[in-house]
Amino acid sequence: KLAAFTVKIGYPDKWLDYSLLQIDRGPFVLNTVRAEKFEADRDVNKIGKPVDRTDWGMTPPTVNAYYNSNMNEIVFPAGILQPPFFYPDADDAVNYGAIGAVIGHEMTHGFDDQGRQFDARGNLRDWWTPKSAEEFKKRSGAIVQQYNEYEPLPGLHVNGELTQGENIADIGGVKLAYAALQKALDKHPEERGKKIDGFTPEQRFFLSFAAIWRSKIRDEDQKLRLKTDPHSPAQYRVNGPLSDSPEFQKAFNIPDGSPMVRRADKRVNIW
Repeated sequence: KLAAFTVKIGYPDKWLDYSLLQIDRGPFVLNTVRAEKFEADRDVNKIGKPVDRTDWGMTPPTVNAYYNSNMNEIVFPAGILQPPFFYPDADDAVNYGAIGAVIGHEMTHGFDDQGRQFDARGNLRDWWTPKSAEEFKKRSGAIVQQYNEYEPLPGLHVNGELTQGENIADIGGVKLAYAALQKALDKHPEERGKKIDGFTPEQRFFLSFAAIWRSKIRDEDQKLRLKTDPHSPAQYRVNGPLSDSPEFQKAFNIPDGSPMVRRADKRVNIW
């Protein structure tokens, strides 16, 4: 399935024709309604026609990325290929920690609790052996339990079941990106151990990963997101995966028992 991934980067091969969409200086709400109708009509017109595998679900300026299980594709619009996710002039460690983790995140979605149910062609079917499925459920259950423990607001916990797929992808994304960084350093051994601003490549990697999730949010919005957002709050998108990472502990020489180091028997590991 991984070998069958389609990768889309930057912008689509063909542009969407918006000539039939009427936008004027009238009421904003009417422009919005017309835009929504335009998209709805476009979807309806797809019925009964061959699937267009070149189609994109996001516009190029969008600062986001996604995995599409029906197409088995990962998509990275141009909008996310800029700071703080990608720096053209930064060293490898910084970019592997940022855009590298995003790429790994989307790849892992193909094998999370939802994505794993689709095969290499995007068909919804049970293609796993019973043993593999059982082991996956056991390990993913540990992730649910870990994130259920997080309490961003007094008396309000993260919903580990709701956020399971994104948490799996966050953890897997960091692992994949870190492994890729190590391969890059193997090719350029002169960079291994080289400090920039006092930090090793491994430390810069983890700092860069943490930086992409910097955020500020009001309590009211946080309460809403805890009930509706399949993503964990930003602080746990960082602290969750890194507290499970032996590589993070080693990079910063963090002693056992520290808040950012989960006990070895409590660390989760799916991929």
